[in-house]
Amino acid sequence: MIGAVDPVQPGVVADRRVELTVRGIIIGALITLVFTAANVYLGLKVGLTFASSIPAAVISMAVLRFLSGLPFFKTKSTIWENNIVQTVASAAGTLSSIIFVLPGLVMIGWWTGFPYWQSFGICAVGGILGVMYSVPLRRAMVTGSDLPYPEGVAAAEVLQVGAAAGDAGADDAALAENKAGLAVIVWGSIASAWFAAVVAMKVFAGEIAGYVRAGTAVTGLDIGLSLALIGVGHLVGVTVGVAMLAGIALAWGVLVPWLSAIHAANPDTAALASDVFRHQVRFIGAGAIGVAAIWSLGRLAGPVVGGVISSLRAAGARGTGAVDTRPITEQDIPFPTVAIVSAACLVPLAILLGAFISGTPLGSATIPLVLGALVYIVLAGIVVAAVCGYMAGLIGSSNSPVSGLAILTVLGATLLLVVLAHPSDANAQKALVAFSLFVTAIIINIATISNDNLQDLKTGQLVGATPWRQQVALVLGVIFGAAVIPPILDLLNHAYGFAGSPIHGITAQPLAAPQATLISALANGVITGQLDWKLVGIGGLIGAVVVLIDEVLRRTVRKQFPPLAVALGIYLPMSVTFMVVVGAFLGKAYNTAVASRPNGEVAKRLGILLASGLIVGESLFGVILSGIIVASGKDEPLGLPFIGAGFQTAATWLGGLAFIALVAILYRWVARLAPST
Repeated sequence: MIGAVDPVQPGVVADRRVELTVRGIIIGALITLVFTAANVYLGLKVGLTFASSIPAAVISMAVLRFLSGLPFFKTKSTIWENNIVQTVASAAGTLSSIIFVLPGLVMIGWWTGFPYWQSFGICAVGGILGVMYSVPLRRAMVTGSDLPYPEGVAAAEVLQVGAAAGDAGADDAALAENKAGLAVIVWGSIASAWFAAVVAMKVFAGEIAGYVRAGTAVTGLDIGLSLALIGVGHLVGVTVGVAMLAGIALAWGVLVPWLSAIHAANPDTAALASDVFRHQVRFIGAGAIGVAAIWSLGRLAGPVVGGVISSLRAAGARGTGAVDTRPITEQDIPFPTVAIVSAACLVPLAILLGAFISGTPLGSATIPLVLGALVYIVLAGIVVAAVCGYMAGLIGSSNSPVSGLAILTVLGATLLLVVLAHPSDANAQKALVAFSLFVTAIIINIATISNDNLQDLKTGQLVGATPWRQQVALVLGVIFGAAVIPPILDLLNHAYGFAGSPIHGITAQPLAAPQATLISALANGVITGQLDWKLVGIGGLIGAVVVLIDEVLRRTVRKQFPPLAVALGIYLPMSVTFMVVVGAFLGKAYNTAVASRPNGEVAKRLGILLASGLIVGESLFGVILSGIIVASGKDEPLGLPFIGAGFQTAATWLGGLAFIALVAILYRWVARLAPST
């Protein structure tokens, strides 16, 4: 229970609501252990992580509901306390994106493991800066924005249905809708988890892929059978879906065929297409993301500045003894506090940077390198915080191309550091590559935490939470995550090792760590002068053209063509983006079909809950499967022993048909389930 005096904002009277509680923080910290470990392992294995807000909310409701029934707990759980639990857990889980950069220090032979305090410092300082930078962005990007925030909306729907189902004061219509909504979330989750489990057993294929060659050019189609991605597409909407489809068409209809025709020496069609996409098209996508992100940031400059000014005015009023008259749902951590904490973070940050470079061939340039890195981290951190917040609002935290921003960040860091240090020999160049990765790791923490925080704050807005309490919970989540990530990384390094690393693990199957491999290669390419800038430049030109199209459409027909969504379609694997597009069109078709019914609005809300359930089920199963993988030491621990390679064709047909049937059955059932208002 929070007392009557607000401890963060003196002079402001806080309402007595059960929100930021000790038990909530402890539960969030415990959930952190599971989600962080799962995300670190899966990210290193396949290059993807998942947002943990929704599964954390589901677990939180179950645990707190149980605890509230115990006689020694005097207060019942509330939707706000559940929101704090998922906030702590998701912030900690998000820090696992450090695997996009930090393993690179082992890959280049600079580290043999992950020194605890250095690794903790990178995560904690970068994460806290990410929280602070996201505070003034909340009003611009959450309260004053129409961004969809798919995962934030889904988490709020889960919390609201769970809370409303037990509200004895609800009328019959509300109770009927709550009962139906809870059923939709539960069965949607079960269906999604069941399908993912059958895929893990190898009975269903997880992807349907095919590649073709036309002369010397190749292209292909790669469809990931993921019900969670259907849910994401439903939530982001058809505008984003159309833009993303354009990006996919550009990547696989133009860029892959063109570039593969130039480098057609590989006779394996699938291998050539994959190689061209990973090593060339994704760099073009990174350039497009850069231009689109900068333009999006420019469009947000006004609201962001307005949010900062509003926060400063509120702080000034408190300083003169005036009472903050804003509703509790609009009270952030005061801007002066944000500024002081951000400035204080620079002290341990400077110590970390100085200690890292001490004793290296770059030791004589320590002062300019540390000062330059600090300035770069502060300025680049502000930019990536805003950009990542926008991307989270547009497409969701799970599908935001944070690794694309990591590419741009490491390019900027290496260029700056080369100018400051002028490395003259191989040893100095290696030290500079390592230092640039260290700097990039801090900025990526800022980026990923901002990416997740604004999604969480959207959830908080929808459930009527107190922003400053949620922001405090975000800081606590960062600290919990920073404490557990280094030993997990060290354990996985010793057990498996990383592909291309001089340090080998116990097993013969090293973790791929695809982003860390790419970013390390980028840093080395810039410093040694071997990077192909043409690809990044082509992507920048594409991004500029898309921005122009978007602006024309906005000013003429009042339509949008989101540049970042197009860039996502170019950059992300088709196995991820294609099903998001399908989900966007399915959601549009469903909403159109039920709109004319008497209970149309209820049916639409249930459709959102179905999308939420699809995300919940697969996310929870991902956590469980990750634990089984780590415990068993097997890549495919659920794979049935009697299913061999010869079953692949049958698995593809079974998976594809089952996926289509399951989606059709679920949407049809939900449309019929909606109670009349």
